[in-house]
Amino acid sequence: MKVLFLSVTAGHGHNQAAKAGMECLNARGIDCIMLDTFEYINPVLSESIARAYLISTKFTPTVYGKLYQLAERLEKSNDKLNIGKIINSLLCKKLTVFLNDYDPDVIVCTHIFSAQIISHLKVNGLPCKTIGIITDFTIHPFWEDTDLDYYITASSLLNFQARKKGIPLEKIKPIGIPIHTKFANKMEKPEARKALGIEDKTTILVMSGSMGYGSVDEVIKKLDDMDMDFQIISVCGNNVSLKKKIDSLDIKKKIYSYGFADNVDVMMDASDCILTKPGGLTVSECLAKCIPMVLINPIPGQEDRNTEFLLNNGLAIKTSKTFPVDEAIYYLFNNDRRRHMIEMMREISKPNAAYGLADIIEQQAKRGI
Repeated sequence: MKVLFLSVTAGHGHNQAAKAGMECLNARGIDCIMLDTFEYINPVLSESIARAYLISTKFTPTVYGKLYQLAERLEKSNDKLNIGKIINSLLCKKLTVFLNDYDPDVIVCTHIFSAQIISHLKVNGLPCKTIGIITDFTIHPFWEDTDLDYYITASSLLNFQARKKGIPLEKIKPIGIPIHTKFANKMEKPEARKALGIEDKTTILVMSGSMGYGSVDEVIKKLDDMDMDFQIISVCGNNVSLKKKIDSLDIKKKIYSYGFADNVDVMMDASDCILTKPGGLTVSECLAKCIPMVLINPIPGQEDRNTEFLLNNGLAIKTSKTFPVDEAIYYLFNNDRRRHMIEMMREISKPNAAYGLADIIEQQAKRGI
């Protein structure tokens, strides 16, 4: 059995979801590979898309958000600026050569662009099963214009939205967004803090996503001014300049500053709450760890929708200009909200989603793919 994961380098979560699924499949002896769709077809196009995503979300997020809202309002099919319909005829030929050579039994798309291209190929006859992974707590615009065999969603609470968008419910598999299996394991806080080499005391984790998005240094200054006894773990992702800025801060509280880290699971176990932007993968990891969330710096668009899902289900609180981070932390530690959050997280979380994806893929093999 062979499984092909198609991703696009626009944000970190799409690749992470693919890697989580591949890890489980490899453990079962199933052959699978991941292909950056545009990188394989046209490296220049791939770099342009990745750069455009970075610029639009980090430097012009308001514009990105308005374009996302416009896509949500437009009707299905021809009324949309459907990227797949514009470029598919130009891009599919080279990918078809690869598919004929690798001959996968299942294709898994972790990005809407990949799903559009595969949907275009299905019209002309594609012998394998196809699966799309929607990596946020909403159904993004354009997914209803795809035609895959199955769609992986974050929660069954999105079923109503999927039905409104015309996606048949028999195609929906609400098993959760695949995350690394290590997030399904938990350590007691003293044990996790010992593993990190930090003090055993109240700990706040501050994360800014893989790109280090947002004014995290200002957030940390606000925390430092609070008359509460806690320590801070800061993770800046790949944002080197932000890491330097945080390292140069003159603050009173103990802070442990990291750039990119591969032990975020342990950091979550060590922490009493997390301040984070609401990316789909990060949110799924937080839910798996049942760590109360304070949402900061959402990228307009899908992260606004993630925020709505979390707030409406009692899973997080969100800062604003009139409800800054210091007030949010004070509220969180001085009422019973944290306990209620954790209870709801246990209900909503899908820590074993990667295993669920592997099960679905194996089931397709048993049906004689």
